[in-house]
Amino acid sequence: MPHPTQVVALLKAQQIRHVRLYDADRGMLVALANTGIQVMVSVPNEQLLGIGQSNSTAANWVSHNVVAHYPATNITAICVGSEVFTAVPNAASVLVNSMKFIQSALVASNLDRQIKVSTPLSSSIILDSFPPSQAFFNKTWNPVLIPMLNFLQSTGSHLMLNIYPYYDYMQSNGVIPLDYALLKPLAPNKEAVDANTLVHYSNVFDAMIDAAYFAMDFLNFTSVPVMVTESGWPSKGDSNEPDATLDNANTYNSNLIRHVLNKTGTPKHPGIAVSTYIYELYNEDLKPGPVSEKNWGLFNANGEPVYILHLTGSGLVLANDTTNQTYCTAKQGADPKMLQAALDWACGPGKVDCSAMLQGEPCYQPDNVFAHATYAFNSYYNQMGKVPGSCDFNGVAAITTTNPSHGTCVFPGSTGRMNGTMVNITAPSMNSTSSAPSVRDLYNLCSTSFLVLSQSSNL
Repeated sequence: MPHPTQVVALLKAQQIRHVRLYDADRGMLVALANTGIQVMVSVPNEQLLGIGQSNSTAANWVSHNVVAHYPATNITAICVGSEVFTAVPNAASVLVNSMKFIQSALVASNLDRQIKVSTPLSSSIILDSFPPSQAFFNKTWNPVLIPMLNFLQSTGSHLMLNIYPYYDYMQSNGVIPLDYALLKPLAPNKEAVDANTLVHYSNVFDAMIDAAYFAMDFLNFTSVPVMVTESGWPSKGDSNEPDATLDNANTYNSNLIRHVLNKTGTPKHPGIAVSTYIYELYNEDLKPGPVSEKNWGLFNANGEPVYILHLTGSGLVLANDTTNQTYCTAKQGADPKMLQAALDWACGPGKVDCSAMLQGEPCYQPDNVFAHATYAFNSYYNQMGKVPGSCDFNGVAAITTTNPSHGTCVFPGSTGRMNGTMVNITAPSMNSTSSAPSVRDLYNLCSTSFLVLSQSSNL
């Protein structure tokens, strides 16, 4: 995976103002310092038993992973575990204690108003989710859920819920139409109707959120807002996953972005936007399981978009909304001899002006074939109007949304600046022993902002 500084460069390039980490990796927290990006950190599941049984262990965790970085790193929330009921049910008995001990440590540091505490839950704990008005939580977990909801209500925090219409659709045996799962516009006679309230639902996403609200109502909790902490669609799957396609992934995530940013809310709470995290920023080629598990990302690890989101008309929300904001770079690990040959062609027959790479000029350093080829490739890509096929160079080049400008070397097609600050994406070696976490990232749509989450592969 990219080094933390490269991850942060991508966040800046995409104008993402929030990020959530599924752990509290020091390398990421240091890289995020002084960026203004709002950060959610997490207590990993394997640490719950220790923290839930010891107030001092919780205080020590907060001291090392929150207080040590705040306020330079703008930490706004702590997620205690992830899908604990379904992933590590043996830790459920200490979950609320863990949340309370973490909260006590924040109070002791006078940070409880700035930083909220919650825990992401799988939507599978909601039973009979349609019609939403009849939904209720799995009663097995009520002894934990009721004190948890009390805690969330008293501290002004959110119920965090992971919602995956893709899995609901796959497991419905044809009952859920694909368009209903993809948030595509439906004719009124195609919408699902809650027979108790006569409310129409045009998509799985809204129905699941309202099911959560009704499930909380059933337990007499009416003032805890829902935040969707994971949602997305895979772009590739096995032969038995025919609907995990680039087009469906693009359609779902693009429609979800528009839906959230339009602040239409849900039928139960119209006009109230639901903060939503899109799973995930990067594809994970080494993740075990079916092919779809490796292909939820919006970007490959080199920053190249898996697909360009269909956001035309919804405003500049994401930098890869337009191919005019892409760049052409040399591929990591490409054969140096092939890079040199492609560089020679670009600066010769390709008619690229390579004078900026001469000794003493702004783009001479770093003086290596990778850096010089990247400058030449990007110049040619711009010279050709960024047409398809102009960033290939016999397979040693790739398109990226990360601006490769650095220092005083401003690449063609770039102002050289992002969000008012010069970007330098040169980073320590990818095999550096410094902290370089395995990153699973999600965009979060909160009002007009994007949030991104990162998750360690051991979860």
